[in-house]
Amino acid sequence: MTDTTAFDWRSFLLGWSGEWADSLPDDETRDEQDEAARRARWLGFPPAPEERIAALEERLGRRMPPSYREFLKVSDGWRHAGGFVWLLAGTQDARWHADESGLAEMFEEQLDEDAGPEERLEVDIWRRGLQLDVTSDITHVLMDPEDMDEDGEWAVYTWASWRAAPPERHANFREFMRDMHREFHNLRVGRSDGEPEFVNDTTRRLDALLEEGRLEALRGEWERAVRTLDEAKAYGRPRAAALGDQIRRLLGETYMVHFDGLATDPTYASELLPALVAERAAHSHRDDSTLRFHLRGADDDLVSRAHATLDEVRSRTYRYTAAGPFGAAVERARELARWGDCDGAWRTLMDGLPLWEPLGPDHLAPLGWVADPVLGPLLTAERGRELLSTPRGGQTGEAPRPAADHDPAGLAWLAEPDPGHNRRSYRFVLVEGVPPEELPARLTEGSGSGAGGRDGDGVHGEDGGDGGSDGASLSGPLTAWEARRRSLENRREFSSFDDRALMAVGRAGADWSFAFDGEPAPFPRERLVSPAVGAGAGTRSVVVWCGLRAAHREPFFHLSVARDGAEQYAFTYTDGEVRSSGAIPPALDPTRFFGAVPVGADVERSLLEAVSGEFGVSLPRHAILRGRLHTFTTRSWTRPPRDGETYMVIRVG
Repeated sequence: MTDTTAFDWRSFLLGWSGEWADSLPDDETRDEQDEAARRARWLGFPPAPEERIAALEERLGRRMPPSYREFLKVSDGWRHAGGFVWLLAGTQDARWHADESGLAEMFEEQLDEDAGPEERLEVDIWRRGLQLDVTSDITHVLMDPEDMDEDGEWAVYTWASWRAAPPERHANFREFMRDMHREFHNLRVGRSDGEPEFVNDTTRRLDALLEEGRLEALRGEWERAVRTLDEAKAYGRPRAAALGDQIRRLLGETYMVHFDGLATDPTYASELLPALVAERAAHSHRDDSTLRFHLRGADDDLVSRAHATLDEVRSRTYRYTAAGPFGAAVERARELARWGDCDGAWRTLMDGLPLWEPLGPDHLAPLGWVADPVLGPLLTAERGRELLSTPRGGQTGEAPRPAADHDPAGLAWLAEPDPGHNRRSYRFVLVEGVPPEELPARLTEGSGSGAGGRDGDGVHGEDGGDGGSDGASLSGPLTAWEARRRSLENRREFSSFDDRALMAVGRAGADWSFAFDGEPAPFPRERLVSPAVGAGAGTRSVVVWCGLRAAHREPFFHLSVARDGAEQYAFTYTDGEVRSSGAIPPALDPTRFFGAVPVGADVERSLLEAVSGEFGVSLPRHAILRGRLHTFTTRSWTRPPRDGETYMVIRVG
């Protein structure tokens, strides 16, 4: 319950009137009423006695809501309520709107047959609302007697056609007037030269509040800081929006985050420009015509820098750097993340964050890293809250509880359904004692036995960019979607017998590396040539392939293990049968998993747990599903066609 009647209307209205009077240029032409209001430092009228308020209520047939009644007892009407309502009704002018504007019919025509109560409200308010605007810039102010709270307060709705937005709701008349006071302040900030400096008790209070919010943010008290900065922002205080945007960006609230005034400040541009253009790179589809609007006030050099940064982010060549110990942590984190250890990378960043140094007093947190193709995918809402809760920039406070790791141990997470609740198909190769960057040499053409086929397209280096056609090279870090799209860009030949896997690589544990394909071709069964033999030269290698056969949607599971270039054991479950070879360890014995129990996700999970336990391996879920990893194209996983076997080759272009 809100106590609206305890509000000190007289102090509030006197303060607003004085601020308005002081903000007027001496040489401005004003009408007689405004000039009298300026001299009197009073935008209101004489108080309405109780009998006049009672007469109003008798005329309208309703008791007025408490906050409006208390307002009338101080001033029977109001001039300049915000910037667009020039006269607000008192007891003589308040009247039922009764759709005088014809807006009910207009809004009703826009409703569809599925319109709910909120949409209906936009229609009915024009028929039953109490009109408070007397003269305005085509702006309507209505109180709704049907939208009443437990205190008897009526909600206030404002609407103007030129705002191109639905009616704005204010909880009650007091909140409406407070919002109009905020609007007045917003319109006075940053006025042209020659006008009085807009400084008063309200602005001084808000600027002190803003400074406290800045320190709260650096101490890790981000929730309190958001409330503080939002209050200052509501009054249009300079810096408030840019400070609050830094917090919101790390919470994942990227819409309408522009870092007003700071992104164009050379002091902060190196951190804020990448974060600003990253959202555009993800969603603008190369329409950059409005970028300059968000960089208003920037010189040509900074605009050129913004476009160059945008090109780097789009091409995934942008690389975030920072100074000092935090910068060293950034480099260590990138090395961990690009090989799949996203949890380790995040912990490394957080360990270095207390030593982070802001670029200036209005820099609240490191932000440029969200545009880095390797580091950016580390951010989640939970991790953003952890970062914001960590004291930094020379401030002290209580360290937050670390965010939960995103990568479960082992392999069992692969048995979880995808976002569409479908079972996943996947295949992967594990190699012991070999760093991930050496996997292409073991799994591409010429690295061991297997089918032919042309070399896959590769991209050299860590940061992306086009590379040559050497199948043994790694791409820059890419998402699964980016890698798939790039692999098809220059491909002109497709064979139904050729199955070269596009695989992401990384570390699978203390002494293992992995190559993973999350969109494998249909399982070939009779034509499969496991790459375990070629990959396991001089070490151990493991191959797993699991999914549903396309023709019958029946589950299959393949496991093969090689040591020193020779297969040790293997088994394949398909069509309800198990085919096996070699001495399979008891923990992996297929008879433990395939029998009377229907083969489904539970069996798959048990198999994956057994493989993980046998070899001590894990696959990083976050990096595979959401991150960017180096990729390459293997040689074919199927043997060449034999005499009499037919297949199809499609050539494009």
